[in-house]
Order: sequence, then structure tokens, then C-alpha cells
Amino acid sequence: MVLKIVSYRRGRKTQNVNQAIVEISGVSNREEAKKYIGKRVEIKFSKASIKGVITAPHGNSGKVVAHFRRGLPGQAINSEIKVY
Repeated sequence: MVLKIVSYRRGRKTQNVNQAIVEISGVSNREEAKKYIGKRVEIKFSKASIKGVITAPHGNSGKVVAHFRRGLPGQAINSEIKVY
């Protein structure tokens, strides 16, 4: 199972940098994505890590929304995160 950050959660004129849309490999619909709600996630950088939690499904294609404690940097987009 590979989790990859696809984008920030955003609106038409704003983006929330502490919320991200995450794609889960092997998950293709909303019902399967609901099983991951409440799971803790972590993204690691060279010296620091940012922890978060999966809070909601996003759309009908199996993506989920993850809330992180701090804002994610732009280099986090398209990177893999770890579930623990």
C-alpha cells in the first residue's frame, strides 16, 4: 500500500496547506477509502517529520483528505507518506 500526496485541499481562491488530498494505491472507490479514516500518517523529510490523520474521503475515486499538524511545504506534493 502506497500513499501519495496529490494536492493541497483547496477552493477556488484559497488553499489549505495543512490539509492534503492523498491517493491510496489499490483503492478505487469511496467505500474502500472510508476504511482508512482515523489512520495516522507521517511524512518524513531529511531532519523533520510532519504527522497527521486521515479525516474524510474525497470524491468517488478513492482519494482521502489528510489533516497535518503543520503546513506542508511544496516539495511534499507527489511524495509518499507512511501509515502507522
